[in-house]
Amino acid sequence: MFTGLVEDLGTVVAVDVTGAGAVLTVESRLGPQIGEGDSVAVNGVCLTATGICGQRFGFDVMHESLRRTSLADIEAGAKVNLELALRADARLGGHIMQGHVDGVGVVSGIAQDGFARVVTIEPATELLRYVVEKGSIAVDGVSLTVARIDDSSFDVSLIPETLERTNLGGTDVGRTVNLEVDVVAKYVEKMLAGRLT
Repeated sequence: MFTGLVEDLGTVVAVDVTGAGAVLTVESRLGPQIGEGDSVAVNGVCLTATGICGQRFGFDVMHESLRRTSLADIEAGAKVNLELALRADARLGGHIMQGHVDGVGVVSGIAQDGFARVVTIEPATELLRYVVEKGSIAVDGVSLTVARIDDSSFDVSLIPETLERTNLGGTDVGRTVNLEVDVVAKYVEKMLAGRLT
């Protein structure tokens, strides 16, 4: 379980793609806190840490994750949002996230609004039904509040702290981002569908 509060901005130092999947090697100051087999959210994708050596550690990324997330396009040198799994004695500062990305969206607009930056994202159509104004959404593993929604897109508003501490500060129009909708909405939909059939 994660909360969407990014703990470090790591750097991808290597990407090894084979027919079996991909292996990412990441460098981060979080390395000494990570053990073999630990869950780490990488741009919102829950992955299992392997091959830890100081500040460098690896992740095996299976085909399912490559199909559903932006990790398929990641390259060496990319900055990635990193979050360690939530401990039972920690504060829940963002919102409950699983690190199970539901799909991707494309950044279609960026505008300044005072000190905040408003980012417009166009998600896959099937994800929009789970997005509500003032509800929570994870964008590349960052817990954010939906500021506006229409039939094809939604806005999130980023404060300077978020822009500085996450890779969303360097985002451009056209970039693909990972999206995880509120898990409660998906469970409610499934329960209601069972009652209606």
